[in-house]
Amino acid sequence: MSGESSYDLGLWGEAQVALYLQDRGHQIVDRRWRCRFGELDLVTEDGNYLCFVEVKLRKNKEQVPAHAFVTPSKQRKLRLTAELYLSQYPTNLQPRLDIAEVYAPKGRKTQTPTIIYWENAF
Repeated sequence: MSGESSYDLGLWGEAQVALYLQDRGHQIVDRRWRCRFGELDLVTEDGNYLCFVEVKLRKNKEQVPAHAFVTPSKQRKLRLTAELYLSQYPTNLQPRLDIAEVYAPKGRKTQTPTIIYWENAF
């Protein structure tokens, strides 16, 4: 994915996941929400759930799957970040932590990236 900044590629991957989720009935509540603990890539509503979605983009899935990069340390940071989000934006929805894997062999030039979505991933 040479020639593309990881920031721009990350934004593109998150946009792909947002479209994917909207097609499946999710409402996008927030994108790239930041606090002192970290960042939430996407926050969506899905029926009874408020979903905190961590997006991981990779070139291919032949080596290590993208979700493997959501380490226990990263999971702790995401939980803390989600807790702070909920303290600032209370809801009656059940919180859920999800992972979206995006595989884009040609980076942003990939016509149809593969998206694998893990509900309640950790």
